[in-house]
Amino acid sequence: MSQVLVASNRGPVSFSLSDDGALTMRRGAGGLVSGLAGIMGRTGRESGTEAAAGEAGAGAGAGAEVPEVLWVCAALGEADRAAARHAPEGRLDLAGYEPGGAAVRMLDIPAATFQRAYNAVANSTLWFVHHLLYDTPSTPHFDARSRRDWQSYEAYNAAFADALARDAAPGAKAAVQDYHLSLTPRMLRDRRPDLKIVHFSHTPWAPPEYYRLLPDDIGERILDGILGADHAAFLADRWAEAFLDCCARLPGVKVDRDARTVTRAGHVTGVGVYGLGVDGDALRRRAAEPDVTARVAALREQVGDRRLIVRVDRTELSKNIVRGLAAYREMLVNHPEWRGRVVHLAFAYPSRHDLPEYREYTAAVQRMAARISDEFGTDGWEPLILQVNDDYPRSLAAYRMADVLLVNPIRDGMNLVAKEGPVVSEHGCALVLSREAGAAGELGRDALIVNPYDVTQTSEALHQALLMPQDQRTARCERLRAAATALPPQRWFSEQLAALD
Repeated sequence: MSQVLVASNRGPVSFSLSDDGALTMRRGAGGLVSGLAGIMGRTGRESGTEAAAGEAGAGAGAGAEVPEVLWVCAALGEADRAAARHAPEGRLDLAGYEPGGAAVRMLDIPAATFQRAYNAVANSTLWFVHHLLYDTPSTPHFDARSRRDWQSYEAYNAAFADALARDAAPGAKAAVQDYHLSLTPRMLRDRRPDLKIVHFSHTPWAPPEYYRLLPDDIGERILDGILGADHAAFLADRWAEAFLDCCARLPGVKVDRDARTVTRAGHVTGVGVYGLGVDGDALRRRAAEPDVTARVAALREQVGDRRLIVRVDRTELSKNIVRGLAAYREMLVNHPEWRGRVVHLAFAYPSRHDLPEYREYTAAVQRMAARISDEFGTDGWEPLILQVNDDYPRSLAAYRMADVLLVNPIRDGMNLVAKEGPVVSEHGCALVLSREAGAAGELGRDALIVNPYDVTQTSEALHQALLMPQDQRTARCERLRAAATALPPQRWFSEQLAALD
């Protein structure tokens, strides 16, 4: 039986610690985990393989071999560390835990090393570069401390490479995920040249002019790290092209844009695009469950028969929530006929509050929400409902009810919200979508596309979306639904593995 190894910062499960010291396991959070959930339980230890052949091996035909899967991830907090320490070399599945039926090795990387690699480099540097988020007159500022942080990032990537090299069977396939692990493919190839490696970037990729904000040696190390893979994969054509543009500036590199290959030191890395979609049937089943239906009833009681504009995001700088709220406010100013007739449900879940920029951004979202409520709210009408606690069933309920879905990021790798909403919409929702979302390449024909920096344009798009005739909205939503489910997670993953053959 073939073997597939998955490596990601966040794993398929996480743990919490009760007052009496007991550990409780739950599914890991985040879009990456959701996207990879379809490969769970493919460890070869199950009695039946029919489901596995239909999911992880989607498109491979009946009787396709089901791979053994081992997921390598990092312990993110003290409860995770406790679980990893109590498991044989971090193997949760060998310690009585059953994380979805998968084999999981959780790495207990020293806390200080993890924090510097994760917060100072991955989230405060690489994320900012690829999402074009820097306030360049003052940031970034690369100094001696930045170099110490970079050393931690190297050590963190080396820990993953060591674990993968130790666990991999001869000729196994390794799927390395995202900007946290951009050095791992090269490190793993140096340790195990027999392996087949794919690296997938879940974020955008910066154009070369912006990528060059990074120190020259660090920028080259990141590119060289990914080029250690046999295949480098992206969510959208524009991100793949930007990666090729950056590689073309490396010394001794040959870029073939027609074949989408990069050759360095005799090693060829293919570049591919895989627009992650959603599992429509699974999502609709989840959206029909009683906890979601109960939240539909509660929201309907709260908003009455008014029209609904919905957004669902983390309070992440790139999601552009403040401008989205400002656009809703401007619509109420310029089109007073909507006052009392529309409600904006804005679900903004906390994100990265250990970073000061994110704490301030959450506060800015709350200030804008308060301004709208104070300016327009009446005894009988609450124009905006802002909720900042994570509640996935409530998000699904909002999707079901939405007349308009607003997705306006400054820049985004894909943004699955734009795909999830149309899939579960009950009467067809109009989609207002940023041209800077990765999903715009697939959904743009049937969405109302906006410049995320243009508040007035976004305001008018919301107005036009509310006015859209029902038959047009239904037809557009049907086409959005088809595009959103074209490459569900299982096929998305299996096609990357197939590119290694």
